[in-house]
Amino acid sequence: MKRTDSGSVSGTDFSFEKGSQSNVEVTWNDRLRDFWEEFIYKPGLVAWDDWRTRIGATITLFFLFMGTVGAYFYRQPSTNQVERSVGPFQNPDYILGTTPLGEDVLAKIIHATPDILIMITAGAVWATGLALLIGVLAGYKGGLTDRALTSMSDVAMSIPGLPLIMVLLVTVQPTNPAIIGGIITINYWAGLGRGLRSQVLTLRDEPYVEASRTMGVGTLRIMFKDIIPNLMPFVLVNFVNAGRYVIFQAVALYYLGILPSTTSNWGILLNQAVNQYGALFSLDGAYLVFIPTIAILLLTLGLILLAQGTDRIFNPRVRTRLAGESESTDEEGNEQPAAGGF
Repeated sequence: MKRTDSGSVSGTDFSFEKGSQSNVEVTWNDRLRDFWEEFIYKPGLVAWDDWRTRIGATITLFFLFMGTVGAYFYRQPSTNQVERSVGPFQNPDYILGTTPLGEDVLAKIIHATPDILIMITAGAVWATGLALLIGVLAGYKGGLTDRALTSMSDVAMSIPGLPLIMVLLVTVQPTNPAIIGGIITINYWAGLGRGLRSQVLTLRDEPYVEASRTMGVGTLRIMFKDIIPNLMPFVLVNFVNAGRYVIFQAVALYYLGILPSTTSNWGILLNQAVNQYGALFSLDGAYLVFIPTIAILLLTLGLILLAQGTDRIFNPRVRTRLAGESESTDEEGNEQPAAGGF
């Protein structure tokens, strides 16, 4: 009897452990499936449905590919490497032409792209990240915190941006593109932070935020779960605007010679084309100005279209509608063979 009882108890314990493990596995599968549907599948449907996202993503990925794979495999630009002063589309070996010093223009464009991308990312992340932190804290907490952070934003906005950037760049003389991007947007965050604060002031009184606060949910959880997701369309658009600002400011500062010419940049190409090669005074050399300008405009256009298209990702009505249409289409497709067989 004792053996029987011990055996039954051990068998029961073993079956319970197996059941608990299977429940854990099912729970994790459900979580992964929910994550896939909410954060990858539905946003992907919304993004793919908009032509602006497709075109913007294509242009942006093209520059990313050019700045990574292209810069790794394509030859480095150097003087006297090819024939001098050849126009674009005249020789397949240097399809965008050459400079009067015998440099491949395509090589100069490609190898300037990585630094441009790093500047854009660093500057946009710094500006939008700091603005989001200050704007959400000031708007949600209120009181002394709001007054202190708002005063700091007002001081940053009152300082002229371009003179401050020029003084810092001349003083520091940075060569790291990430540092250059951060300096260019050193006070760009202030206006965005004030805009985010004004939106948080309205969101913090919404019923769902009040319900979370009544149930004792922490401040950080309320900000990340209830407030920040509703700000993401505004943040995303301003992230792209900050990237555009970095592009134009960096090119202008390199063109004016304020930033050191030891690094590659499209602004340096424009500076050389105008000041060294006289491209503005000769139609034969105008391509040396047009090609970097087209690269700047294309990258800017790609970022704008990508931001406009992905703005719909954060619209829950659009996501629900498109996901429902996709599910109904899948169900019809699954039922069609059964009907045919019947």
